[in-house]
Amino acid sequence: MDEEARKALVLRLFDIGAVKFGTFTLKSGIESPVYVDLRVLVSHPDVLDQVANALLSAVSSVEYDTLCGVPYTALPFATLMSSKTGKPMLMRRKEVKAYGTKKMIEGVITPGQRCLIVEDLVTSGLSVFETVEPLEREQLIVNDVVVLLDRGQGGRKNIETRGKNLRSVLTLAQVLDVLVAAGKVDTVTADRVTAFIRDNQVTVTDKLEAQVLPTKKAKLQRTPFEDRAKLCKNAVGVALFSLMARKKTNLCVAADVVEAKALLDLADAVGPQICVLKTHCDIVRDWTDETGTQLRFLADKHDFLIFEDRKFADIGNTVVQQCSGGVHRIASWAHFTNAHALPGDGIVDGLRTAAGVENHGLLLLAQMSSAGNLLNKEYTSACVEMAKRHTDFVFGFISQERVIEGSEGDAFVYMTPGVKLSQEGDGLGQQYNTPTAVIADRNSDIIIVGRGIYKSDNPAATAAIYRKQAWDALA
Repeated sequence: MDEEARKALVLRLFDIGAVKFGTFTLKSGIESPVYVDLRVLVSHPDVLDQVANALLSAVSSVEYDTLCGVPYTALPFATLMSSKTGKPMLMRRKEVKAYGTKKMIEGVITPGQRCLIVEDLVTSGLSVFETVEPLEREQLIVNDVVVLLDRGQGGRKNIETRGKNLRSVLTLAQVLDVLVAAGKVDTVTADRVTAFIRDNQVTVTDKLEAQVLPTKKAKLQRTPFEDRAKLCKNAVGVALFSLMARKKTNLCVAADVVEAKALLDLADAVGPQICVLKTHCDIVRDWTDETGTQLRFLADKHDFLIFEDRKFADIGNTVVQQCSGGVHRIASWAHFTNAHALPGDGIVDGLRTAAGVENHGLLLLAQMSSAGNLLNKEYTSACVEMAKRHTDFVFGFISQERVIEGSEGDAFVYMTPGVKLSQEGDGLGQQYNTPTAVIADRNSDIIIVGRGIYKSDNPAATAAIYRKQAWDALA
């Protein structure tokens, strides 16, 4: 495809609304300044014909016996390409029907034939492999993929590192260049899109799960923890900053175990490595008052604080009882806890009443690490403003990054869950980041590690590894 034909295709795609600019929420929940909707091409036969010709031109040197479009948007592309070349076409179902032939791949399958994958758009490459796998199970040879638009967010690397060749008609960067030159898009918009692509690279795990890599924030000139202790207005927050500086650790271990002995043994083993032990007292089957007393003894012995991850989310009067009373009497042994901002300021007032500001503190849950969570930017901003109204009691956030920039943000601590030595997911929506990504790239302060430590063969030794990585990432 020559340059003039490429420019003409880009302008036509823009004119029919296949490429839009603004603010769009993607399936992942991420807000994007660009949205590509190639489904509209079915209503524009002339553009559909241009696309089919462009795709065929991109694979003119590729040898293949049959082709298969990735459902659903690429199916019309593959159909036209099949008609133009006389090459047979296969179709992959998105789901197998419970009746009829119950096939995943429809069409005449000849084992050993070379099959070309046709795709409309590549972001992560995940949908490509969802098509490759059933084809290869039918003993077809899949080496090549052709796509109309490569967004440039890591899909090419994900496809090629798995042994497939990717040929694209267009990249999003080329689209931007053409539209800016034609006066269709201004440079400010183009720069926003370019920054979005750079900061939202996507990888595909060995389990074929797409994961957005952490956005790198500008390198933070860190204020020493001992100096930040002087800015914090809550006693527990001051103690935490001071402890981190003194002990040289920014590791919190999430002790998500279900028996009191296992909890106490874990606390004793990892205590020398941590600044905070995070508990879920309501999952401990044999919890007693003595459990809390022993935890405080170990906290004093090893110099760490106890964080009960209760995630309070009720009205003020209720949380007073939940925090100070009940079976667990959280305020009697935990140094601090956390809460959702959903009920409003009353929840902070209630917890302050239950625990007192002299020996207790509170984190607000500003962001979460689970896939598809509903804590959007507006919610995070509301949490920040609530914290600023209650600095005597609220001293930090559970978040995926530092949520208050500048010197004002130094008065708060930022603790980030979902950390492992390698990036992956757990199959239940939890998305993991590495210590370096969280501390160096996201400018958080404390990593929270659970299964990566307490399920290891040697929790104490593993905690030491996490501690070193997280502390080194501060430099």
